[in-house]
Amino acid sequence: MAAPPPKKPQAPPGSLDETDLRILAALVEDGRLTNAALAARAGVAESTCAYRVRALRRSGVIRSVNARLDPAALGRPLQAIIKVRLGSHSRDLVRALYDDLVTIPGTLSVLHVAGDDDFLLHVAVPNAESLRDLILEHVTVHAVVRQTQTQLVFETRDGRGVLP
Repeated sequence: MAAPPPKKPQAPPGSLDETDLRILAALVEDGRLTNAALAARAGVAESTCAYRVRALRRSGVIRSVNARLDPAALGRPLQAIIKVRLGSHSRDLVRALYDDLVTIPGTLSVLHVAGDDDFLLHVAVPNAESLRDLILEHVTVHAVVRQTQTQLVFETRDGRGVLP
């Protein structure tokens, strides 16, 4: 069983200034900006911008910059949320299941949650049969899984995010 990823240091709340926030807003809008373009948008020198971005990464504020792919364009037009309830909540079993869930092909995100359900999986698959197979071959095969419930996703939209 894999150990949980090490926790990154976090910037203390309120430690980000207006320059940091301008840099973050520009990166959220377009993560492909060159340092020169990012510095221009933030209104700072390129060296200052590069230093700030490194500091934001080191502190864990910037976790990653990724490409967002369209699942339908890649042959996976059917999205679903799979609710997973466990029969046991042993820390080791929960951690092992979590480690396995994130490796399932087609998994967009996995949330470990409180409440009636224990995990929520957001998946994208080619069709209903593939969704069934994903659940039967990758989720319910775990002895700790007591129940699943699947909801189809009709549409997704990005939220506003966490920047002020």
